[in-house]
Amino acid sequence: MKKFTKVVMASTLLAGILAGCSGAKGNTTGSGSSDTIKLGVNLELSGGVASYGESLASGINIAVDEINKKGGIDGKKIEVVKVDNKSDAAESTNAAIKLTSQDHVTAIIGAATSGDTVAQAQIADDSKTILLTPSGTSPNVTVGTNGKLNDFVFRTSFIDPFQGTVAANFATKELKVKSAAIFADSASDYAKGLAASFKKTFEKAGGKIVTEEAYVAKDTDFRSTLTRIKAKNPEFIFIPGYYEEVGLIIKQARELGITVPFMGADGWDSPKLVELAGANALNNTYITNHYSSEDPDKKIQTFVTTFKEKNNGESPNAFNALGYDSIYLLADAIKRAGSTDPSKIKDALEKTKNLSLVTGIVTIDKDHNPIKSATVLEYKDGKQVFNTKVNP
Repeated sequence: MKKFTKVVMASTLLAGILAGCSGAKGNTTGSGSSDTIKLGVNLELSGGVASYGESLASGINIAVDEINKKGGIDGKKIEVVKVDNKSDAAESTNAAIKLTSQDHVTAIIGAATSGDTVAQAQIADDSKTILLTPSGTSPNVTVGTNGKLNDFVFRTSFIDPFQGTVAANFATKELKVKSAAIFADSASDYAKGLAASFKKTFEKAGGKIVTEEAYVAKDTDFRSTLTRIKAKNPEFIFIPGYYEEVGLIIKQARELGITVPFMGADGWDSPKLVELAGANALNNTYITNHYSSEDPDKKIQTFVTTFKEKNNGESPNAFNALGYDSIYLLADAIKRAGSTDPSKIKDALEKTKNLSLVTGIVTIDKDHNPIKSATVLEYKDGKQVFNTKVNP
């Protein structure tokens, strides 16, 4: 942790030096040539959560192509500069330094995870560069742990407390369970935030948390902890975590004879989850997510059709949709701002109201978070099936 802190502090200091040397020229004029808008993409394209970054990149590419084919934004074509942060916070910081001080981008799209986004936040504010995370759901992405708003940082996804609340309400109202266990990643702010909001809402509704257990990222054997959970006889198990561990947890739980429903959040959303857990094991499991490709909404189905045409019939997941929406959210703000000046784009983003996107109708609140709906999906024989949509 100390080593990580030193890396981030040093990188932040370097960002300030580089921004000072460059005079932030590109960031105040819009960067690139006069007929382009240069956007940075800082994503996890390799490493532990590469599935998220790759999915976001696919959605981003489709949106950029669509906008450019229609003439761009006010006649300016979007130019993308893509950097791989390797699923590492320090690498994400370094990527942000490059994008702001060398490439002079107007905005950065990314990262996929909250930690890799927070690692860029100070650089974005210092260099006055828009930072828009498609899927970083921790509240401290836009509002720091000191309670201060990160002026140039926004997000396309809803936040963890909302997901935890939706999951708890679904468990009590739809599944009618009265007792639950929580099994969370002890080192993840994402998991801890979800667990806290789930517990608060579940207990408020009259439910009882019979046990809370923890695991550590990269663990592969969860049998002893699952045996303890099974002994408590919960009717429901909430696992806020990422697909790498969750897939193994579900697989091992079913092997131990745990048949109760499991539920998680958007961190489960990866095709690799099915590979790790097995289609059968995932039956009777649910997630909160940003959208469903099976939602009959016309805007969603148009996006699904386009994505399938470009990806050999593959259905788009939520990260594909969030990447796509992030470009359109930013493009809408740039158009309304009538400028590529990041300060004017920031003001326009803050005034976003009732913008229709694939993942919902978005209004940006005072903390730079979107007010939007959530979707509950159920796994049936390895496929995500639309269950219900929950409004804020």
